[in-house]
Amino acid sequence: MTTFEDLQLSQQLLSSIKKMGFEEATPVQAETIPLSLAGNDVIGQAQTGTGKTVAFGIPLIEKIDPKLTGIQGLIIAPTRELAVQVTEELYKLGYHKRARVLAVFGGQEISRQIRALKKQPSIIVGTPGRLLDHIRRKTLRLSEVNTVILDEADEMLNMGFIEDIESILENVPSEHQTLLFSATMPPPIRKIAERFMKEPQIVRVKAKEMTVPKIQQSYVEVQERQKFDTLTRLLDMQSPELAIVFGRTKRRVDELSKALSIRGYIAEGIHGDLSQSRRLQVLRKGKEGTLDILVATDVAARGLDISGVTHVYNFDVPQDPESYVHRIGRTGRAGKEGAAVTFVTPRELPYLRSVEQVTKRKMDRIKAPSLRDAIEGQQQAIVEQLLETVSANGYTDFTKAAEELLEKEDAVSLVASALHILTKKPEETPVELTPESPAPVKRGGDRGGNSGGRGSYNKRGGKSQKGQGRYKRTQSSDRRRSSYSSSKGGSGRSSSQWSNSNA
Repeated sequence: MTTFEDLQLSQQLLSSIKKMGFEEATPVQAETIPLSLAGNDVIGQAQTGTGKTVAFGIPLIEKIDPKLTGIQGLIIAPTRELAVQVTEELYKLGYHKRARVLAVFGGQEISRQIRALKKQPSIIVGTPGRLLDHIRRKTLRLSEVNTVILDEADEMLNMGFIEDIESILENVPSEHQTLLFSATMPPPIRKIAERFMKEPQIVRVKAKEMTVPKIQQSYVEVQERQKFDTLTRLLDMQSPELAIVFGRTKRRVDELSKALSIRGYIAEGIHGDLSQSRRLQVLRKGKEGTLDILVATDVAARGLDISGVTHVYNFDVPQDPESYVHRIGRTGRAGKEGAAVTFVTPRELPYLRSVEQVTKRKMDRIKAPSLRDAIEGQQQAIVEQLLETVSANGYTDFTKAAEELLEKEDAVSLVASALHILTKKPEETPVELTPESPAPVKRGGDRGGNSGGRGSYNKRGGKSQKGQGRYKRTQSSDRRRSSYSSSKGGSGRSSSQWSNSNA
């Protein structure tokens, strides 16, 4: 394993890295950093969660000269959430070098950003729409940029930003270093690389590392109308510390988060249409540790690097197998185990085969739990908590009360009563969710990932629109709002669980 000491970095950077708690470099960092420091253009094919922010952040910070006044580094990211997280990570990396980093994205008052730009930051992290806005206003000048980084390029393709990216890159000096990171490499991304990169070195994270092998992957076959009861029973059985539930559409997320709240769970939904203030409310609840379930669309979760997630529930199957890999990668991080459960209607069963081909893992089939299963699952979790408390001697303040109770009743009756009180009887308040159409399975191995009405998988032909072609999705409007000036942003979890770890 490569340590950061092995990479011959400056003492300033090593001090920052030590302060962040990093010791060993991840595979993508160990390969990318030396190539970047040597001045090469680099294509990194890696999923979120592999440490790619640090992989491109270290050589970028190392190259920055804080004495210069112009913008030296430009990072283009698909969503405001990712832009904010990358900015915070770079601030930590550049702390001892005093690198000035600024995020610009839609949803934030542009006059505020203009004032910040006048303070001459060294690095700009931005979403395509807002970057172009500043370029056209002449409030952002890129004539001194020597390093450009395209983060999650395939996601920017899906959101229809290819032409915007090309327009931005045309404002950058021809002599500059380019680092491009993408989970997949569809043809339009390869064309960007051919046009704007010079003999790029390619770094690939192996598929087995992409799939995060410590994740227990399973599926449950269930009719659409039975999904919600199945979800709540699984939540009761599995008692996740922190769960993400993925829905296909914004409507689905809104309805799911409301339904979970009705059933007594502490849940919040997040998608591209939420206001800035609402997102901040979710962030605040996360930091206070009062949120147990985050319900999200793919676009909203794409920019969130959330640690501490123990379970992922795919309430609706994702757009494509690659999106599945990205979703489940939200759990099982930092060497910890995680669990992912996908809800599949009978018509969607063939979808599992394409997922298993990508992940090289067979999903385990589990039965939809009954009401009795949910109660027994809760009781088992309570028993484990009791035993852990006994092992940790965490009961001493209650010994006297326990002794007094044992004088009145036998131990078995008391423990059984305690289990009865602590077990939450599953709430069965009727809830109504708008049915979603099953996802038709793509044929012929085409990685279009298109979806027709209501998130379906049918293919489309026809002329490309704004560089998207067959990669356009029904959620593109959701995605576009998450980066353009009409959007508003910001989200996260507690300082321990929602911190910005290697993105």
